[in-house]
Amino acid sequence: MGLFFDVLSSINNPNQQGSVEQLSGIMSAIQQLSASNGIQPSTMQTAVSALGGVLGPALKQQQMVTGGTAGLDSLLAQFTSGSNPGLGALSALLTPSLQQQLIQAVSQKSGISSSMIQQMLPVLIPAVMGLLGMGRPKPGATAKNNLLEGLLNPQQSGGADLGEVIKFAGRFLNPAR
Repeated sequence: MGLFFDVLSSINNPNQQGSVEQLSGIMSAIQQLSASNGIQPSTMQTAVSALGGVLGPALKQQQMVTGGTAGLDSLLAQFTSGSNPGLGALSALLTPSLQQQLIQAVSQKSGISSSMIQQMLPVLIPAVMGLLGMGRPKPGATAKNNLLEGLLNPQQSGGADLGEVIKFAGRFLNPAR
C-alpha cells in the first residue's frame, strides 16, 4: 500500500503533477480495457501487478542508460503528454525481446492469453506510465518522483505492487456508501 500513499501524496503535493482527474482517467482506461475484453477486475489487477513486476526492472535498466531519474521523467512525459504515444514510445521503453518477456510474464501470472496481453499493451503501458507520471515534479519544482522511486526500489518503499495501487485507487475514487 506504500505506493498508493505516494499516489495520494502526489495528488496533495502542489509541486507534483498528480491530480484526482488524472487518476480517474487512468482508472477509466483500465476499467474500459477490462470491460471491453471481458476480463474480471481482479484478473486485471493481477495483470497490472505482473506488468509492474517486469516494468520496474526495465525502467531501472533504462535509468542507467538515460543517466538517472531525470531521463526517466522525460520518458514518462512521452506517455503522459495527453496524446497517444503509440508504439514508438513503447518501443523506446521496451525492446521487442523485453516486450515478449513482459507479455509472457503477465500472461502466466494473470491467466490472460498472450495475444490479448499484446493487444492490451498499447493501453496498459501508457496507463501505468501515466500513474508513475503523477509523481513527476511540476515545471520549476524540485520535488522528486516518489512513485517512480517506489517502483525502482520496492524494498525501500515498503512495496511496489501496481495491482494494489489499482485496487486502492478504485476504492478511493468509488468509496462504498
